[in-house]
Amino acid sequence: MEEYILKEQKEALMAVFNAPQYKPMKLKELAILLDVKKEDREKLKSVLDALLEDGKIGLSAKGKYGLADAFTRTGVFSGSAKGFGFVTVENEPDDYYVPKEYVKDALNGDTVLIAALPYSGRGNAEARIMRVVKHANEEVVGTFQALKSYGFVLPDNTRLGKDIFIPDGATLGAKNGMKVVAHITDFGGNGKNPEGRITEILGRPGEAGVDVMSVIRAHDIPVEFPEEVLESLDSVPDVVSEEDKQGRLDLRDQVTFTIDGADAKDLDDAISLKVLDDGWELGVHIADVTHYVKEKSPLDKEARKRGTSVYFVDRVVPMLPKKLSNGICSLNAGVDRLALSCIMKIDESGNIVDAQVAETLINVNKRMDYHSVWVLLEDVKTDPEYDRVTSEYAPYKEILTKALELSKILRKKRMARGAINFDFPEAKILLNEKGKAIDVVPHERNCATMLIEDFMLAANETVAENAYWQQMPFLYRNHENPSEDKMAAFAAFLGGFGYTIHLKDGSVHPKELQKLLGKLEGTDEEALISRMLLRSMKRANYSPESLGHFGLGARYYTHFTSPIRRYPDLQIHRIIKESLHGEMTEERIAHYDSILGDVGISSSSTERRAEEAEREVDKIKKAEYMRSHIGEVYEGVISGVTSFGMFVELPNTVEGLVRVSDMDGDYYVFDEKSMSLVGEITRKTYGLGQRVVIVVSDAQVSPAQIDFRLYMSRERKDNKR
Repeated sequence: MEEYILKEQKEALMAVFNAPQYKPMKLKELAILLDVKKEDREKLKSVLDALLEDGKIGLSAKGKYGLADAFTRTGVFSGSAKGFGFVTVENEPDDYYVPKEYVKDALNGDTVLIAALPYSGRGNAEARIMRVVKHANEEVVGTFQALKSYGFVLPDNTRLGKDIFIPDGATLGAKNGMKVVAHITDFGGNGKNPEGRITEILGRPGEAGVDVMSVIRAHDIPVEFPEEVLESLDSVPDVVSEEDKQGRLDLRDQVTFTIDGADAKDLDDAISLKVLDDGWELGVHIADVTHYVKEKSPLDKEARKRGTSVYFVDRVVPMLPKKLSNGICSLNAGVDRLALSCIMKIDESGNIVDAQVAETLINVNKRMDYHSVWVLLEDVKTDPEYDRVTSEYAPYKEILTKALELSKILRKKRMARGAINFDFPEAKILLNEKGKAIDVVPHERNCATMLIEDFMLAANETVAENAYWQQMPFLYRNHENPSEDKMAAFAAFLGGFGYTIHLKDGSVHPKELQKLLGKLEGTDEEALISRMLLRSMKRANYSPESLGHFGLGARYYTHFTSPIRRYPDLQIHRIIKESLHGEMTEERIAHYDSILGDVGISSSSTERRAEEAEREVDKIKKAEYMRSHIGEVYEGVISGVTSFGMFVELPNTVEGLVRVSDMDGDYYVFDEKSMSLVGEITRKTYGLGQRVVIVVSDAQVSPAQIDFRLYMSRERKDNKR
């Protein structure tokens, strides 16, 4: 009987909502419209809640009721291993919580249409997924679990929250435990698992390269080049033709050198330097990739699709085929190469007083590496390569010394205007011949790496400012000012460590952050606070509009110096060259105006994809390395605190989790205000930045997870490292 009454009440209310003259109303307004007495409003609300549960009506952010379509929102779903998730809606400050029963067939990363649910009064506003607008996971990488004639693929990405059912005849012969790629044929929903078929067998976990390839496939990073692209390489020469050398500024008589990592093969920037009476002439010569990669060609389309080269610990997935990236476009020593050069005259104070960008012809005299240049310039007599380096590099010592002098002046000038120096400790993962991680060591950062960085930044800023004032269509590298909310939260976080920053009307000047980093240098909390600062900032991106670069304190900035490995650089080279040749007509301007917005969005997206994949592989390899060190004792810093435990970062940048359940002798409670764990009995506190001694208790490679436990005095101290 009650169900019948509720049904009638629902139908009566739906008639009101469907009336053409109805406008969304709050509960009180509806009650007045329907002549519902105050004491009966709770009954009215229960009927409205039932209609919200059915998805027939929606609720606005201001609490007004109307037809569902009037209040649906589109956002991106972030799933969880437990089945629930959150939906992020653009321009709304908080995410919507989606309970497990309302997820339907959505998977992590899907674009979805949601409708608000009645607010529970706790936590985030809640919503139900009405439908998936766009699926983001047509292919899933995971481990195959064989069961009789069928099986399941357990996704590597646990946020997908659901295993993929593989029916009989769709296993491709995969054996239990193999890493596979599954194509989803049915996304399931309403309690039913997604269904798919295995399209590729990657191998068994632990086999050389399988872990990295699993990440590559999971992030949909193209590896093999299409046949059309490979066929187009037949027209790419192995050497620069005499015809291609014509009409260029010939700089082959200038001493020119490259400085890169010892194992680098795609050399896209070279340096020349002249000492003048009143300063320097600095030449930054960049590979002229666009001479060989023509707009709308198969090579160009594939480069735009890839967006960037991706650098993993054991391989590079290049943006361009090796015939270009390691061949005709790479600025290898001793051969003629085509370049696009930014030639700057710089006074003794580091001011760029004049500059030109020109198509040039260069011939690199010496291919140098960072380590050798550092040994030479810092006179590192203890280095085993010292004798070889000082002999081999002797003809270039004077010019390198002058280059270092200019580098320091440029850096000092940049820091004076407020550029932030995020000099985090980074790790280099060393592998054996089978691709297994055998060590994690600090990544080399020295005067040689900084010298190249300073010169590239100078060229990037110069080219960007030149394009801005010429009002040519362009692609800028922007880093917007951090949001006031994020900076306020960061300032509050700093207070716990005894540091302060000055905020003016909620905003912060980069110089203020630079001063903070100066105070932090050498302290225990330096790495932690620096990373928290970085997380408080907006992500840099590519756009046709010049918005400046907050982190560099630069008004104009672009990416000009790496067209072999970044599509934005290649794109602006094409624009610059057309401008140099007087070909930037109204028609071409209109063309670039129509495409640069999309190029900026796609380039920003592929950059994020590459960063996430590289970071994921690093985590896997670090976990693999720590598997050989279970039971060993280390000292680290607490880098994160949650209700379920605390993360501890070791000096080699490896991070592991100490679970609350493993913290013996007390019951620890998470204090959100102080971001710490507090023992209920002992009142002992563990907070961010605190040094602790831990024991490595476990390390799993798939998914990458390293577990620590706190070191107790009864454990063997001779294990400590």
